[in-house]
Amino acid sequence: MKEEKKATRQSYGEALVELGKENENVVVLDADLAGATKTDLFAKEFPNRFFDMGIAESNMMATAAGFATCGKIPYASTFAVFAAGRAYDQIRNSICYPKLNVKICATHCGVTVGEDGATHQMLEDLALMRTLPNMTVLSVSDDTQTKWAVKEISKIEGPVYLRLARMATPIIYDEDTKFEIGKAVQIGNGTDATVFATGVTVAEVLKAKEILKEKGVNIRVVDMHTIKPIDEDIILKSAQETEKLISIEDHNVIGGLGSAISEVLTEKCPTKLIRLGINDTFGKSGKAEELMKYFGITAENIVELVSSKDL
Repeated sequence: MKEEKKATRQSYGEALVELGKENENVVVLDADLAGATKTDLFAKEFPNRFFDMGIAESNMMATAAGFATCGKIPYASTFAVFAAGRAYDQIRNSICYPKLNVKICATHCGVTVGEDGATHQMLEDLALMRTLPNMTVLSVSDDTQTKWAVKEISKIEGPVYLRLARMATPIIYDEDTKFEIGKAVQIGNGTDATVFATGVTVAEVLKAKEILKEKGVNIRVVDMHTIKPIDEDIILKSAQETEKLISIEDHNVIGGLGSAISEVLTEKCPTKLIRLGINDTFGKSGKAEELMKYFGITAENIVELVSSKDL
């Protein structure tokens, strides 16, 4: 993991520009937040293929659906709380039901939105999006993975929800790292525990891995960049090979990554999973790092759990 940090929303904006150069069918829509979602980078490069829909997220999703029926590949962007929440009806009925080729790229997810507070901290989007038929759901962890995902989702036909963060996080992967939708990334072969993470929490678990290594404890980290379809094989493999299973996410513990993993384990390999996340409550206003500590989704929380003899 490198010392350099970069927000995945910034990586998203940069990747859109590159994708726009490669594919003239790509169009981008935003809801009066282009500076924050970084779609303004695409707007400057391709002004005729960028559409600011104003503060009308529901209309934006319906318009994106219309573009898809005409052979375009629309990337619709706004904050996660508006994308998954305010426009849910249009995503469900106008995009997922007819299985249209719309890419919903939502930034500012989770408590790491920070000072904007509970109203803007979307902790339910993974739960909402993964229950929709025909929807593919990704939650990326760093610059490299984000740029891969932005281009890769343009190649698959159908709706996609891509979850992006506001805060800057360490760059984890080299540029030549190979990813695949539906296949998680395993880092290390430790058998003392497996920690499944997604989004901003992946870097936290990698920090914990190094701390635990100094204590003689060897864990494996599984970066679940795809929430749906979930990688069942790596979940079952980890359940069979490691002593403890833990999931961590900047999302409600209900309906997110931990729930998706639990569903697999319950049906195919009944195993205890300790879920770290936001415990069925709304967020609070504060600095991102402070909120991660407050809600218990940091490297220190992982170290404590893995080290505990009571679990």
